[in-house]
Amino acid sequence: MTTPRVSAERLLDDIAGFAKFGERPDGGVDRIAGSAADLQGRAWLLGRIREAGLTGSTDEIGNVFAAAPDGEDRYLLTGSHTDTVPAGGRLDGAYGVIAALEVLRTLHENHHPAARSLRVAGFFDEEGARPDSPGGLIGSTAFARSAAIADVEAFIELHIEQGPRMEHAELDLAVVEGIVGIDRYAVTMTGSANHAGTTPMEQRADAGMAAAALATRVRRIASATDPAMVVTIGFIEFLPGAPNVIPGEARLVVEWRSGSERALGDVALALRAAADEAAAAEGCTCDVVRISAKPVTTFDARLCEVLERGCGRAGGTRSRMFSYAGHDASVLAGRVPTAMIFVPSAAGVSHNPKEDTPAPQLVRGAQALLESVVAHVPGTGQEL
Repeated sequence: MTTPRVSAERLLDDIAGFAKFGERPDGGVDRIAGSAADLQGRAWLLGRIREAGLTGSTDEIGNVFAAAPDGEDRYLLTGSHTDTVPAGGRLDGAYGVIAALEVLRTLHENHHPAARSLRVAGFFDEEGARPDSPGGLIGSTAFARSAAIADVEAFIELHIEQGPRMEHAELDLAVVEGIVGIDRYAVTMTGSANHAGTTPMEQRADAGMAAAALATRVRRIASATDPAMVVTIGFIEFLPGAPNVIPGEARLVVEWRSGSERALGDVALALRAAADEAAAAEGCTCDVVRISAKPVTTFDARLCEVLERGCGRAGGTRSRMFSYAGHDASVLAGRVPTAMIFVPSAAGVSHNPKEDTPAPQLVRGAQALLESVVAHVPGTGQEL
């Protein structure tokens, strides 16, 4: 049977409508999980679901769900999250939820049989931006641990890339094969605090210099180990922290992100060796401790092939890639076959009021999701 087309006008109107909840004067969105704007936004979403003749529901944690009135007990799940970071953009998470609703609504109003095998999720608190949040991915984690997960056949998440790779490569769509692993290490250099004017250079044990020397080396370590790896030193501190005192202690946190577990292991060894060398050169000692580790998430190969066919039907340029940001899909992947579709982010900007994606690519992404849903549900689509 013929595959229907999503309504571009309705999709874009709903994206704009959802952005009204927590809207900022600069065009950004403050819809922190649990806030008044978040509660209003999720109520609005339930209203839109029911206006479409669909069944809307919520669970104990606050996740919002949509299904066809005559939906199957076993189903394909699609969606994303409804919350934002402070001063966030209008697309991160929200696009995947609104596009998923548009796909289900389009299939339902066209009496397409795939509608009965599809449900939509708007997950609560993916960002973890609340002061009391234990780190985000709250709604998807609760759902994955609930009895409801037993009825889910697979999960597809549509999302903006949140980076510049797709735009740089002039891609309209990308099938996401997995999410990078993230390892963080705390490095402490210990020297001897002393007077900055009276202590000769050759008699110093300068923890600050040791930390700075190490900081200059991590980029070379990353590129030599895995050219696609990214590394960040987002925190560094010198103690006691006065311009006229040689630092007796310096602390920094190094974060590595890679799609290869082997590469993450290799840079861990290289970091320890480089830290020892930098400390010894300044007469200091060092301690390197891994403070967190998120393993590489590899998505389901067969589902990625389905998305590849669906994206092909939607047209435009496409490729495959890894995600360098975390997503609800990483949680669902531990329980059911999972994969993602990306659309590009203008200038690679995200978590920012300037976050944007051209409207034609937003529409193409939604159509790619619909094509993928039809391709996944047996007997409901054309030969792809």
